[in-house]
Amino acid sequence: MSSDFPARFRAAVGSGATLIAAPGTRESRLDFARSVAAGLSDEPKWLHCRFLYDAEGSRLFERITQQPEYYPTRTEAAILARHAAEVREITGPRTLVELGSGYSVKTEHLLNTYVDQDNPLLYVPVDVSDSSLREASKSIAERFSDVRFTGVNGTYRSAFPILRQLSPQMVIFLGSSIGNFNPAETTAFCRNLAGHLPTGDNFLLGIDLVKDIAVLEAAYNDAAGVTAAFTKNYFARMNRELGSDIDIDRIEHVATWNPELCRIEIFAHFHTDQEIYIEPLDERIAIAAGERILVEISRKYRVSEVADELARFGFDTRRVYTDQKEWFALLLLERSDDSVLRRSPFAAMTR
Repeated sequence: MSSDFPARFRAAVGSGATLIAAPGTRESRLDFARSVAAGLSDEPKWLHCRFLYDAEGSRLFERITQQPEYYPTRTEAAILARHAAEVREITGPRTLVELGSGYSVKTEHLLNTYVDQDNPLLYVPVDVSDSSLREASKSIAERFSDVRFTGVNGTYRSAFPILRQLSPQMVIFLGSSIGNFNPAETTAFCRNLAGHLPTGDNFLLGIDLVKDIAVLEAAYNDAAGVTAAFTKNYFARMNRELGSDIDIDRIEHVATWNPELCRIEIFAHFHTDQEIYIEPLDERIAIAAGERILVEISRKYRVSEVADELARFGFDTRRVYTDQKEWFALLLLERSDDSVLRRSPFAAMTR
């Protein structure tokens, strides 16, 4: 992260700019190639899920959230609609910083309650998709004249160096996106957030809860096949950008529950032998018929366990909000302990 980024961000806020690009936002074709080569050379094989979200992948994910089987988006939105006012009452006025904001649709429930006509609300969404940020900026400007929108086009890490200048604030991380992290990534994320978020600031975290396996598996195997198209788009992107020459029709999307690791695992199952070419590295990797490549994970949680883990990073749980079925939860946390962070069992777990 460039050392001048916090100063550039302050200048962007001061000038009323609606979008600023963080350093290193756009990963190169070579970055993509190296990530693919590393994952496919490992055993078992895997691919990093961040590369699912090119323009087509982002479009497909928006369609996934609208499928009848995919409960997380509408369930979380309903919780926000019901409890946003109470969240605002507990925290008081805050700058809102949202990680992985997308189109900021669900966040509008919070904007409604945090807007103060006497003190314009600063909203800082952070997302790798500049088109999503621009669309969100337009939509919010039309609905909320008292919201100052300064989007950061970058990864989650892009927000960490600017957090101390935004206090008092509430960092928002919705959609159970934390469930896409493996344990090492989860530890790094929590440690970094805790290390940059001042004492007294808030963290609003959405988590998907453990539930009936049939409900979980249906959410990632929708009847319309949108999630399958989302998975296969990864390999279509490899063909487009890396010249991989993959026969996508011979790949099957498979999403299953892993009870040992408490997560949905999404694989690409290869029905025939294929050789994947990675043009920028001039490298070929053989995939045997019957092999599965792990494309994405979605961990599911129990509230008490998450609250206990976050306490290790100096976060106190102020409130827990859930739906009637207890399928999804929002945790309102406060950064309370600025002492040396203790080692978390997250780090001891394997991918």
